Amino acid sequence: MIRYDVAAMIRTQRSAGPCINARLAGTIAVALLALGGCAKAPPKSQAALPTVQTAVARMGAIQPSESLAGIVAPFQNVAIQSSLTEPADEVNVKEGDRIAKGEVLARLDVADLEAQLQSDLAQANSDAASTTHTVYQGGLTIQQSDQTVRSAVATLRQAQQTYAKDDLDLQRFQQLLGKGFISAQQVAEQVALVRNDQQGVRSAQASLASAQEQVTANGTLNGSGDGNGLQASSVAQAKAAEQVALAQAQQVRTSIDKATIFAPIDGVVVNRNLNVGEYPGTRQIFTLQQTDPIYAILRGSGQQIALIQGGAVAQISSTDLPNGNERGTVAGVLNQINPGSTDFVVKVVLSNPRGRLRPGMAVQGVIALPGLRGIQIPETAFTDDDHTTVMVVAQDGTVHTSKIREIGNDGTRSVVAGLASGSRVISDGQSAIGDGQKVAYR
Repeated sequence: MIRYDVAAMIRTQRSAGPCINARLAGTIAVALLALGGCAKAPPKSQAALPTVQTAVARMGAIQPSESLAGIVAPFQNVAIQSSLTEPADEVNVKEGDRIAKGEVLARLDVADLEAQLQSDLAQANSDAASTTHTVYQGGLTIQQSDQTVRSAVATLRQAQQTYAKDDLDLQRFQQLLGKGFISAQQVAEQVALVRNDQQGVRSAQASLASAQEQVTANGTLNGSGDGNGLQASSVAQAKAAEQVALAQAQQVRTSIDKATIFAPIDGVVVNRNLNVGEYPGTRQIFTLQQTDPIYAILRGSGQQIALIQGGAVAQISSTDLPNGNERGTVAGVLNQINPGSTDFVVKVVLSNPRGRLRPGMAVQGVIALPGLRGIQIPETAFTDDDHTTVMVVAQDGTVHTSKIREIGNDGTRSVVAGLASGSRVISDGQSAIGDGQKVAYR
């Protein structure tokens, strides 16, 4: 440090000349300034406390959500086959074509089916004629049986009358024989006649019984062929044959209808395996996908899907789409994908009229969960990835670690348990503040 003897400088100024006095005065001024700079320095100020941003835990309500990843899947995947053994006459679509429900995809040749149909219809007409003939024939047989009964009744009555007359004559002959008016031979002849009459009565009775049994067997029959008995059953048999022929004709008609293959859904042709002239065989000839509506198939763990409810709103986004999200609803929460696994499926149905979403796209879904009410803090306040720890600031600025449990969050705020209302937490849980440290807070 440079030291200055100011008093000696002043004495020298007084004994020197005017010019020397002027230079010396400047030197003294510089010395005085230097002495002022060497005065005692002020004490150092106390170190400032680190300042942190805080938030006060308060009661409130949030709308939590769950984020799940997945892929897009068709609403329906329809595989079309044909049971016909007919070649293709025309195929109207190719892979990638958009088709509407009811649109004709292909037609098969039906020439032999048309011929079979005509044959079956002719057989049905023949059977119908046979049915009519059987009805008439059965009615005639029943009428003839009735007439046979009436004839047998008349014959029996005639035999009974003859027997009664001859038996009465025999009684008179026996009386006359006792009186000697006729011979024993006449009486014997009358006895033989009476016995013949008795046999005739028994024969007529048997004929009548047979005729009555025939009537019973033939049964009844009206003009339409309904009734009971043998004739009615013959009519029913003829009608059955007619119905069989008509059924065969209807079966052929159905096959002819199946020869025109229609699209059962609105969608896209993703596979075509049939060309003109080829037989369908047993292979799959078309595969169609319905893409409006369409599914987002999201996968998650049991914890992630536990609170998801059917009908919940879901926002679906994809890096494959240039802009915007698609809004859908949860159609269902399915149990484990594979037995023994812990993966579950959430199916979200979305409207897709412009076809922006395509099966196979990777998507991210954010699904709204039931609303929560409780003590709220910023989601950024957690110090760990499991959301179990926050830093709480006491009134005197002392920081301490607090263990809590997160019930749910909406991406910005979290509802927690284990934290008193009014507690002040550090908003940025990742800040370099230690337990027991004092801070200034805002």
